[in-house]
Amino acid sequence: MSVGDPETVTDQSTRPGATPQPAPTPVSPAMYKRLTTGIGGFSMAMLACLAMVGVIVLITPSSDKETLPTVDYAPHTRVLLIAAPYTSYVPSGLPARWRPTSSRVTGERGKEPIAWHLGFVTPTDEYAALEQSDERPDVFIGRMTNRNQRVGTQQIAGASWDRYFREDKRQRSLARRLPDVTLVVTGTASYEELAVLAGSLRPQKASPTPRPTST
Repeated sequence: MSVGDPETVTDQSTRPGATPQPAPTPVSPAMYKRLTTGIGGFSMAMLACLAMVGVIVLITPSSDKETLPTVDYAPHTRVLLIAAPYTSYVPSGLPARWRPTSSRVTGERGKEPIAWHLGFVTPTDEYAALEQSDERPDVFIGRMTNRNQRVGTQQIAGASWDRYFREDKRQRSLARRLPDVTLVVTGTASYEELAVLAGSLRPQKASPTPRPTST
């Protein structure tokens, strides 16, 4: 190599007539550090995060069971006081592991029966529901139990309940006919658990209508 211009360095090995190639742009040490150390550091951080996620996935227990939300059915008990033309029955004193998962009131007073559905997950992870309505008892019981013939009776808290069973659905039911309402406790729970729900039912007394004050 020879020095021609003080500001220029040429390479004598370039063949005659060849187009001179531009010299590469120098990279400062700071830029080099950002292009290498920065990307490498970012990559290592990402790999560490992925490894942590993998460990969490491995140690977290998995379950195929769907977790149903817990509902507050107190508002529907107040609706029944106003809408239902009968004395409604509400669970009272159920053990803490009875978890309410569904509640709905259907019907319109004076036009169709008023019904209340209240579903629970039991302590053994089975299903149990309270159904009550002023619909015609035979029709209501047949529809709620999927059976027309009872298979026996069961005494619960001094009251007699009729037993129903549908084998293909694993459905057990207890039914009680009262003068103005029919109660059905049904589900995949055992008769023992259904009896706990049936035995917890208490009549809900409507609040007395306040008398108008005289002026």
